[in-house]
Amino acid sequence: MLNHFKSFANDESGAVTVDWVVLTAAIVGLGLVVMTTVGGAIKTQATAIGAAVTADVGTGLSSN
Repeated sequence: MLNHFKSFANDESGAVTVDWVVLTAAIVGLGLVVMTTVGGAIKTQATAIGAAVTADVGTGLSSN
């Protein structure tokens, strides 16, 4: 039984999978941080653009 645990501990066949899991988790975490940081500013700018477009369309329609 002890030999089985030693061979399992020395086996590196799944090491690449662990690397990919850690790398993927880091990328997802970074994406969440960026989305959280930039999300509020994007919403504010989108609202401002929508208001400007609505005002321009309203002005254009009322002048006809």
